[in-house]
Formats: sequence, C-alpha cells, structure tokens
Amino acid sequence: MSHQQRKDDHVAHAHALYRERRINDFDHLDFVHHSFPELDCAAISLATRTRAFAWPFPFYINGMTGGSAKTLEINRQLGEVAQATGLAIASGSQSAALKDPSVRASFSVLRERHPDGFVLGNVGAGVAPAQAEQAVEMLHADALQVHVNAPQELVMPEGDREFGAWLDNIEAIRTRVGVPVVVKEVGFGMSEETVFRLRERGIELVDVSGRGGTDFIAIENLRRSAQEYDYLEGWGQSAVVSLLEASPHMGALDVLASGGVRHPLDVLKALALGARAVGVSGRVLHILLNEGPEALIETLEAWKAQLRTLMAMVGATTVEELHHTDLLIRGPVREHCELRGIDPMKYARRARSARHGG
Repeated sequence: MSHQQRKDDHVAHAHALYRERRINDFDHLDFVHHSFPELDCAAISLATRTRAFAWPFPFYINGMTGGSAKTLEINRQLGEVAQATGLAIASGSQSAALKDPSVRASFSVLRERHPDGFVLGNVGAGVAPAQAEQAVEMLHADALQVHVNAPQELVMPEGDREFGAWLDNIEAIRTRVGVPVVVKEVGFGMSEETVFRLRERGIELVDVSGRGGTDFIAIENLRRSAQEYDYLEGWGQSAVVSLLEASPHMGALDVLASGGVRHPLDVLKALALGARAVGVSGRVLHILLNEGPEALIETLEAWKAQLRTLMAMVGATTVEELHHTDLLIRGPVREHCELRGIDPMKYARRARSARHGG
C-alpha cells in the first residue's frame, strides 16, 4: 500500500470513528461554583505563554494529516481557518514528505495559507535529526512536534519495531533544530515517569495527548486484514489523568494537552489542570469535512467567546488564574489518583489556599 493511500485511510477512519458526545474523563471533573466571581469581563485575557512562545489564545489546531492529494486540500482549508482565526496550527506527520518530495506541498500549504501565524512541524521520534531540521525548513515552522506513538507503530502492519534509541534521538533533535521542540503523544497519554524522562533530556514542552480522541490503535487495526487487535482500543491514559501525572514537573517544563477535547468546557478544565494550551483535532476535522471551512471558523470564534464566558463563571481573568480554581475530581479519575499517589483533594480547595497565600 502506498503512503498516500495510508494517509487517506487514516483520515477516513478517524472521521468514521469520531463520536461527538462520547463520555470521557473530562466528565469526571467539576468546578466548584462560587457566587462572586470578583472580576469584570472586560479584564479577561485569553493569552497564554510558555517558556518558548506566547499565543493570543489558549487552544490550537493540532496535527492531523498530509501526504496525499486529498490531504493537501484538507491542509489548505485548515491553513485558511488558522489564518482567519489567528490560531496556532500543527502539521500532521511529515514523514511522507521526507521520503517523497513530491508530496511536500500537502504540508507546506499550511504555511502558505497561514503566512504570519504560528505553525508547528511534526516528525516521529525515530527521524534523524537532519531530517527533523528539513521538516522545520519545509514549513518555516516556529516549533517542532516530535511524536511518540509506540502502540500505533506496533499495531500498524508496516510500523516500526525499534524504539531503543528514541530518547537519545529526541535529545539529538532538540539540540539540532533551531526551534522549540514539543514532545507529543498521539492519543495514549503520558505518565509521570515519561514526563520525568523527557525532562532529564532537556525537553521543556510536552503535549500529553491522551486517550479519548482519535484512537490510532483502532485506526491501524482497521487496516489489518484480521483486525485482531480490537481488544486494545482505548489503550493508555486520558489527557485529564496525564495532566495530573505531569503535575509534579509543571514548574520545570510546560505542558500542553490534547485528546478528547469536545467543547470549550473541556478546554477550561485542561487549563485548570495546568495545561498552557489545548490542542483540538477530531472536532476540527469533523466540522471541516461535514460542514466546511466557514462553519469551522464560526465554531472556533464561538469557542473564543464561550471560553471568556466560562472564565468569568469561575472567576479567572487569565489562564494562570485558572490554576487556582477549585476542581472536584470524581469517579475513575479519582481512583487513578489514589492508586498512583496523587492527592485529588488539593485541587478542591485551591481558591482558598490562593487567598490565604499557600
């Protein structure tokens, strides 16, 4: 099977598997309502900042696709949507273009259509540092996502089977490319141990990219003739759990979150758990393919307005202040915390602690 057909299959399967109302771990978080927000809505800022960059909005269009004629059109429209909304946008994996220059345009179109915006390139953890540099140059990228996806590779019929050098290679990529590096899962989440290992290698940005959105095990299993790995669907940790796992390291590195984000309240909850920004892909692709780019622009603009409303409801004028809001952690998320030695109670009384200075 050609890489172009594989890329088209990924989009088709991701779209077919999308479930708009699917319950996920964001539903096990609740904000405590306090009756006095003590703010004026005009003072609310959606701006967010990491060590490496500042964005005007705390959510972005995460990497999806590229590598074929069909995905060129999708990326053209996504680039135009990013330009119209001022959102940062990430490319899908550029591995196809690194192997076959004839499909480079299906990726570079993102920069062509979003000439002044923030664009992230995307390569796998096994790509040579020189190729990672080429991926950055291809998009004139402002940052580079390095995705880690061992479960996907293992279920993918033609996937990689050698992972022993990944950490060394990620460190070499970070040293080689001249832009910030974001190490990103692809929907299986990150553990505290994973984040610590990346921190040891000098990584200052991670996207925990948890379970609940696009399931690449399910996608790759559909591409197998026997589809024998159906029992692995849903593997990994959610974005919510991954943010809780990453919390001990949030002073030493910056965390982005994605996976299963359905609406602005999910964005708000991820930000309240410490994410600096939140990536959205499945919802974006669903609207783009079903309703078109204009509808997607309208939706993303509505998300900005709704996020301001939600920030007012929880009494936060900035993304940083969301880290001091009170969150109740329930159900299986709380059980995970208890089994992994994470204190869920500290999130329930953060506003009081902030008022009293500790």
